[in-house]
Amino acid sequence: MRRRILTLVGAMMLLVLVAFAVPLALLVRTVAIDRAVGTATAEAQSLTPLVATADRAALNLSIQQVDATTAADVTLFLPDGGVLGTPAPRTPLVELGARGTSASTDVAGGREIVFAVRDADGTGGAIRILVPDAELTRGVGRSWLLLAGLSVLLLTGGLLLADRLARSLVDATTDLAEVSDRLARGELTARADAAAPAELGVVAGALNGLAARISELLREERETVADLAHRVRTPLTALRLDAESLRDPADAARISDGVDGVQRAVTGAIEQARRRGTDAGVCDAAAVVRDRVAFWAVLAEDTERATAVDVADGPLPVAIGKGDLEACVDALLGNVFAHTPDGTAFAVSLVTRREGGARLVVADSGPGLPAGAAERGVSDGGSTGLGLDIARRTAEQASGALALDRPPEGGLRVVLDLGPAVPDR
Repeated sequence: MRRRILTLVGAMMLLVLVAFAVPLALLVRTVAIDRAVGTATAEAQSLTPLVATADRAALNLSIQQVDATTAADVTLFLPDGGVLGTPAPRTPLVELGARGTSASTDVAGGREIVFAVRDADGTGGAIRILVPDAELTRGVGRSWLLLAGLSVLLLTGGLLLADRLARSLVDATTDLAEVSDRLARGELTARADAAAPAELGVVAGALNGLAARISELLREERETVADLAHRVRTPLTALRLDAESLRDPADAARISDGVDGVQRAVTGAIEQARRRGTDAGVCDAAAVVRDRVAFWAVLAEDTERATAVDVADGPLPVAIGKGDLEACVDALLGNVFAHTPDGTAFAVSLVTRREGGARLVVADSGPGLPAGAAERGVSDGGSTGLGLDIARRTAEQASGALALDRPPEGGLRVVLDLGPAVPDR
């Protein structure tokens, strides 16, 4: 953009300067020629009366004086054929002047000017003046240099001003782009410079208003989620009390563990709502996956499911918070238990990606994923249908992606790519 503005301004200024400088240069040259010719003509005309009144010696002295004071060559062709002053050939223009006609023309070396004169007897003669080219163009070269220098100075000044304007526009545009990127990354405190030039300032103000409105909406959402989560804690407390009153210690422990899981999920929802709009965080994917697989291993043993676990040695830092990744792993493993019959084997693997980060794969040998079940809120098992959507949003927050694969032998293979943690700058 900056280069285009400079090119446009430079081209326009160059056209304007050429439109004014070229005619002005020609005018300077014309004025110089007219000045030289006018000076020589005035000197020559001062000799015209002397031809008819002065004798030959006086004429010769006068011509020498004029020839010495002017840069032009002055020659007097007398009616009797004599020549006074600077020797010169008898040109056709001189013959024309002897017959009573004054004229001028351009010749090799300068401008030839002839005046017709008469002696005391009325016989015609001619005064010839040759103004050399150097005299005709005296001062023109210097004037052209000054004119060219002034044009270059004006062009340079115009380009500097255009560059300053272009720089302000480009800087304002770059600032808008950077603020937009920061807002897209969740930095809702980012604000653009509303004092930017012209319409860019209006756009910056609108962007700042949008950021403020988003912050307000997120604040309201956080308050709503926090309030809802707080209300859920009351019945959870009642469930915990009921679980503790059970006679069978195993049932009491099992239900209490379930209540604890729900309590952790509620707490995680509150924490996630409170930190929404900020950086996603960083965690060790290897430690989180091992912990959650160990948690689900008890249920897998109870439902007679063969489990294959292959987790790379950590740490494997990824660009997602620990709570979010735990919720994602729980959602994927919960889908396996919820949508496959007891005894269905499943495998969990976590490996390092070549470009950094980690790849989590959860595969089972169940009936596979029904058509349309990958959409948010869609489920054929009576659940909320948000499990895969949670995993997808987790991948997006971690600059990764979620892929569903249906192997030929059946079942479902969920591949979750997590981007590497970016160190603090």
